[in-house]
Amino acid sequence: MTMRVSGFAPVCLASLLAVFALGSAQANEVQVAVAANFTAPIQAIAADFEKDTGHKLVAAYGATGQFYTQIKNGAPFEVFLSADDSTPKKLEQEGDSVKGSRFTYAIGTLALWSAKDGYVDAKGNVLASNQYQHLSIANPKAAPYGLAATQVLARLGLTDKVKDKIVEGQSITQAFQFVSTGNAEVGFVALSQIYKDGKVTSGSAWIVPADMHDPIKQDAVILDKGKDNPAAKALVDYLKGPKAAAIIKSYGYQL
Repeated sequence: MTMRVSGFAPVCLASLLAVFALGSAQANEVQVAVAANFTAPIQAIAADFEKDTGHKLVAAYGATGQFYTQIKNGAPFEVFLSADDSTPKKLEQEGDSVKGSRFTYAIGTLALWSAKDGYVDAKGNVLASNQYQHLSIANPKAAPYGLAATQVLARLGLTDKVKDKIVEGQSITQAFQFVSTGNAEVGFVALSQIYKDGKVTSGSAWIVPADMHDPIKQDAVILDKGKDNPAAKALVDYLKGPKAAAIIKSYGYQL
């Protein structure tokens, strides 16, 4: 069967259907485990990624350590955006990811934050003031930003002084929520949670100098379950491109 479109040669209907089917087949879904600190950037990136590639990004958010356990137990994630570089490297060494796919997609920044305007000074001296009741951090065993927070406290000689004030969130999202809801007056969060386009968007904050803790290098990797999914490869490539880079930088990350 053929049909004629005005001004064009006869077209085989079966051929048209085959082309449409091919286009549908090329649009895939990719399941992504995303470190909690990267929630806002990946949501912005996902919209452009779907528009530009046709692929759909389905994200789950949480602590890096918890994702490692889930991946080892067979969770269906195809790409992992970690909050550190050691966990993706470990997965690579253990044969759970595609060799050669690992790369650093962002370098994170730690911030001390309060939801109250003027509460945190520009140098973080509020930490030593002992005027707060609760200091929120992410679980240092599961979340790299929590580990960085403990390193800052040690660097300032405050570990013992504040240990009875610390409330731990299982992820950096929960640590942020403790402060945003007033359950902690102040807390260590990812700068990306409170920052957009060159400024802190709410409350008051001290942007912690990078030399006060180990670098928060955040690596991405294609997991073994994503090795045959073109959308997984497309996402990794997209994260290396200029559109994603601009979004990542706008949330206070370094590249």
